[in-house]
Amino acid sequence: MKPFAYERATTVEEAVTLAGDGAVFLAGGTNLVDHLRLGVREADRLVDITRLPLAEVTERADGGLVIGSGVRNSDLAAHPLVRTRYPFVTQALVAGASGQLRNMATTGGNLLQRTRCVYFQDLTTPCNKREPGTGCSAAEGFGRYNALIGTSDDCVAVHPSDLCVPLAALDAEVVVTGPAGERRIPFGDFHRLPGDRPDLDTTLEPGELVLAVELPPLAMAVRSRYRKVRERASYAFALVSVAAALDVADGVVQDVRLALGGVSHKPHRALVAEEALRGRPATEAEFRTAIETELEAARPGSHNAFKVPLVRNTVVDVLSGLAEGGAA
Repeated sequence: MKPFAYERATTVEEAVTLAGDGAVFLAGGTNLVDHLRLGVREADRLVDITRLPLAEVTERADGGLVIGSGVRNSDLAAHPLVRTRYPFVTQALVAGASGQLRNMATTGGNLLQRTRCVYFQDLTTPCNKREPGTGCSAAEGFGRYNALIGTSDDCVAVHPSDLCVPLAALDAEVVVTGPAGERRIPFGDFHRLPGDRPDLDTTLEPGELVLAVELPPLAMAVRSRYRKVRERASYAFALVSVAAALDVADGVVQDVRLALGGVSHKPHRALVAEEALRGRPATEAEFRTAIETELEAARPGSHNAFKVPLVRNTVVDVLSGLAEGGAA
């Protein structure tokens, strides 16, 4: 591991100032420390932000929530307002990692975690995300975990987060601050597709710090579900995942929110399927038709073609369960 300097910020302003020379923010460290040890990432200075006042969940006047970026995953999952108003957020958090990691990992860090593509973490192989311009080993190599949607010639990696999938479905907002001041980023604009710069995961500017994630009020989110399909029952990243909320009246879909994980370089909001479902009967056949329309954009390879029917069947099952009145 390359030696680095360590600073502990006591205010947000101090943290932003310390980050001005290219330092890296350190919170739970569950992803960053691994990459420092592996040599995937180097840093001359780490700025510890765990003492900043960013570890609270507060209720807005409109019924939405403000989640500080320092809130631990385990605390967020157990928060009574999250559990009752946004159950798929709790379900996604509990589905991620181990209890020990959830006790350390933070909301901000969850948004910023990097892909678990095996080639990204293997320094002996070319990887445009790790070292731009060297090539994408996953494109022609082991591709079981590769993305289906939004890939480029330079990268086929997927975003690994569970939490980010329901946040995409909710149209959350990310509040950040940096040298140019505070700004708000719609969640759908926070993460990037790879294009020709797969080394850039987000639209954050250099030195910007995530302060909070804001969840808007959404009445139908009380009937929501997160389903994670993985190769083993615990401590595994999703092959595919689905976050959905559904509002049905008299057998007709009034509104729906649908987001997919494990299929793209960023959490994928299934806007095509949502639009196809609004005003339609809440039936298995309609759910299947809608997600099949969404998946027309998929570009599977020989190793990950199984993901297409897996996504379709998982979405149909989740939406059918919600239409029948279930939320768990």
